[in-house]
Amino acid sequence: MIGQLTGTLLEKNPPEVLVDCHGVGYEVQVPMSTFYNLPAVGQAVRLLTQFIVREDAQLLYGFATPAERQAFRELIKISGVGPRTALAVLSGLGVAELARAVTAQEAGRLVKVPGIGKKTAERLLLELKGKLGADLGPGGAAATPASDAQNDIAQALMALGYTERDAQLALKNLPADVGVSEGIKLALKVLSR
Repeated sequence: MIGQLTGTLLEKNPPEVLVDCHGVGYEVQVPMSTFYNLPAVGQAVRLLTQFIVREDAQLLYGFATPAERQAFRELIKISGVGPRTALAVLSGLGVAELARAVTAQEAGRLVKVPGIGKKTAERLLLELKGKLGADLGPGGAAATPASDAQNDIAQALMALGYTERDAQLALKNLPADVGVSEGIKLALKVLSR
């Protein structure tokens, strides 16, 4: 229902932020991966959102990247995993590390997240297999981009429906020091040829 918020960041109280959108303040829960990349209070901010209505509450969750939001959506589809647990997973691992854990079927990485036990970790690995776009590369290991920015670009492209192979090919044509948003734009231009 509410897919994106663009406005002024009024407050930052982890894991919640307050965003002013033309006089209306939205309380948004965000994973720590998004929180650390937020601008200073008083600055403009854009968050992709997921609106969840429960019997006793209406909650808004915000994400910096499409890949984060997609991972959140996949996590909350799993039986026994609610929005709070999904935020904890994304705060503890991030999308790229979660995708690598799922690809390698490493429950140990997930168990390190507060609130995730061994059984829940195993269920997450089973349910998420093939859904986060972390296919194995030609060497038999998950392909890892050179930097965090390139990793975020690759995850965003895969969230948009491109294969990991297409994302890696697009990354090869980008400058090494490109930012995430500019990199996504350039990668989309490369892939549209």
